Amino acid sequence: MSQIEPTIESLKAEYCTLLKEIGTSRDCNRDVQCDIIKKLENEGSWTAAGAEQIVGLARNYGAFMLRNALALALALEIEDGDLAF
Repeated sequence: MSQIEPTIESLKAEYCTLLKEIGTSRDCNRDVQCDIIKKLENEGSWTAAGAEQIVGLARNYGAFMLRNALALALALEIEDGDLAF
């Protein structure tokens, strides 16, 4: 197990706890997405723009693509990307 895996599992657990009251199925509608964004902004220390971006990334790309992007960012030692979120 790499040292990043426990961090990812910890973050996943944190988001599951944060979002437990919201219906978060893969096919959630726009209202639910707005609820997720509000929750991340109000309780997850995200800005509205940052929350909107991570929800969009998750919905548009999914875990497979994002895992690979994470691995590549780590290999390239990119902590904060060009958008500086």
